[in-house]
Amino acid sequence: MLGNCKLCPHECGVDRLGGERGFCRAPGYVEYASASAHGGEEPVLSGTRGSGTIFFTYCNSRCMFCQNFDISQLEHGREISEDGIADLYLALQQRGCHNVNFVTPAHYIPQIVGALEIAADRGFHLPLVYNSNGYDSVPVLRLLDGIIDIYLPDMKYGNDEAARRLSSLPNYVEHNRAAIAEMYRQVGLLETDERCIALKGLIIRHLVLPNGLSGTSEVLKSIAEIDPSINISLMGQYYPAYRAGENQQLNRRLLQREYREAIETMERHGLVNGWTQQLHLLDDTYKPDFPGEKWKL
Repeated sequence: MLGNCKLCPHECGVDRLGGERGFCRAPGYVEYASASAHGGEEPVLSGTRGSGTIFFTYCNSRCMFCQNFDISQLEHGREISEDGIADLYLALQQRGCHNVNFVTPAHYIPQIVGALEIAADRGFHLPLVYNSNGYDSVPVLRLLDGIIDIYLPDMKYGNDEAARRLSSLPNYVEHNRAAIAEMYRQVGLLETDERCIALKGLIIRHLVLPNGLSGTSEVLKSIAEIDPSINISLMGQYYPAYRAGENQQLNRRLLQREYREAIETMERHGLVNGWTQQLHLLDDTYKPDFPGEKWKL
């Protein structure tokens, strides 16, 4: 698959094993920025001992406002082998994490799965979280059926124009909705254990952007049409990051009023499962500091 890369909807067809790079700029080997017990994910993922997040370098999206731009766009990271990735899985398990959480994994799926086989032979058994921007390939997702336990995709936009202009993602709505439908088919609604820790299922994230740029009403309507019982993480943590200052509509934080309207829209569509945030309590916890000490394993 890496020799004719069509791992995401861009379908670049480049030979990454031969040194070519496509839209995401990822090489044929894996680069990652950090692995840690992350306490800032949704409560069912972080629990009391943290979600074992592995932040992979590069991304198939170019969001002007990316909050992880250090690794997605500025390419902060270091090379790691499949054996090394397997070691990360086992180290996160030994640390007591509730799961292993692949952050921006689409362009490294072959290596992620290869490392899983190595780690499983050495006793790895945690649930796996596929934490993506939602611009995923349905044929590739089908290969993960039975491997991924928890899907955590973004639904970023309600229309293609905003997705193209702000994130360089063509035909976003079509690809995103098809991907999420496939994820839902595979794992269904969220299932938790007696401690309210996620075991399996779908959680959809939506970051509310200022000035209605995210098309929140259309996004929430689409989710309700799939299943109104889907768990939603409605995020109000937006702040101007990366190149957001170049766009007048993005160059400010989200207003309390805008986020309150998003919550009301969610309720109006009958979506009652998931999480919202209290904007006045948000702080630098949501600003990853790579390679800060707190992100080291």
